[in-house]
Amino acid sequence: MSEAVTPSTFVRKLSYATLRKLADFLDPQDAWKRVLVDISRPSGEPRYSQLHLRRFEGVVAMGKSPTIALLSDWGTTNCTVDQLVDILIRNQLLAPARLLLPGELTGDAFLRRECDIITVDPCCCDLAAPLFWFPGFHRFSFHELLLMTGNFDNRPVSEGGSRLGEGGFGTVYRGSFNKMDVAVKKLNSMDDISPQDLKMQFKQEVQTLQTLKHKNLVEMVGFSCDSDHPCLVYPYMCNGSLMDRLGCLGGTPPLSWTRRCLIATGTARGLEYLHSHRHIHRDVKSANILLDETFEAKISDFGLTRASAKSSSSTVLTEKIVGTTAYMAPEALRGEVTSKSDVFSFGIVLLEVLSGLPPVDSTRDPQFLMEMKEEIEDEELTLEDFVDKKMGDWDQASVEKMYSVAKNCLSERKNRRPLMEEVLQELENILTTISLAEFSCEKKGGV
Repeated sequence: MSEAVTPSTFVRKLSYATLRKLADFLDPQDAWKRVLVDISRPSGEPRYSQLHLRRFEGVVAMGKSPTIALLSDWGTTNCTVDQLVDILIRNQLLAPARLLLPGELTGDAFLRRECDIITVDPCCCDLAAPLFWFPGFHRFSFHELLLMTGNFDNRPVSEGGSRLGEGGFGTVYRGSFNKMDVAVKKLNSMDDISPQDLKMQFKQEVQTLQTLKHKNLVEMVGFSCDSDHPCLVYPYMCNGSLMDRLGCLGGTPPLSWTRRCLIATGTARGLEYLHSHRHIHRDVKSANILLDETFEAKISDFGLTRASAKSSSSTVLTEKIVGTTAYMAPEALRGEVTSKSDVFSFGIVLLEVLSGLPPVDSTRDPQFLMEMKEEIEDEELTLEDFVDKKMGDWDQASVEKMYSVAKNCLSERKNRRPLMEEVLQELENILTTISLAEFSCEKKGGV
């Protein structure tokens, strides 16, 4: 018969049955990662790094529980159930906390204990309080970033400055760190964005990039939050954004049809990964699809990303409507958050890929790509006239297939839109229609 669990019980002494019950709570939605991030050494430094995180992720492929692997490893330090429960409560994981100490975490006793646990704001800007919430990322001081970016030189890079561009929540600058080119996003408060909202965007982006890793998601080098301007540091993407390349900004050559298909498919892979891990991006657009030196698509800007409470297909209502209007699904304009809204936005991106045109242009008639799609449906505009002639190597069959995918993504009713998994399959099928000779030529460096 196993001994009763008390606050002083060593975690390594917990029975396998108890560990299995904890895993049932913490394995779904990767809640165990929140526990991992909160575990510290006696010195106060984080015990686990990004390397450890990936190692624990690896046990899932072996059919094992990452929660049990984590607690077994941490248990070797003689940590106690009391310490584990504190971490669980601090991260609002109350059910597993009550599982461990049911008698002590009821009624007033639970409320007192919850109030006794000090919750520290991860976005606090106090240099005296070390940041240990985001292991695996370099913590820069704001002064370091000033040096890296030439005091955030606001002149465009083309004019000898550092500014790469601006987004909804800040300005992006080019810099250098450890002989590597980086992009530094300095977040700024605006009229419609409060300082508190800005902190939440910062925290959300760091937490998302800490837990989700995929070759089609942008990586993060580090962050800074010791000033009024939280900053995020990423590897520099030398080919800019998909929007810039479709518009041939700076006189760059037009993207070929094959290259566009590869970029669209890579983006779909990244979104499918997000959705399969129960995350919704909420701001899918060509400006947020970055291209590295090989034109590999990297989805960026996770400040609006939401984790779905149940599954990626569930709907969450939010009072604040966020995103970029030209890409927003009808339900997103009503405040509904669903993965099918990402699918709709991606449909707009596919129209951009096909046409080379921005999603909205006040000097164009019609102004919106969605309206041009409706003209195609009404046979007022042909698909051939819609297609970007600059890409040269397109063929009617694969263009029609991509347009069909875009049209399905853009269904007014969300339940009629495909899952991102299905979109990805269709785009991969399109790639197979491109000859091996063309594909080989693309991989050798043609755009």
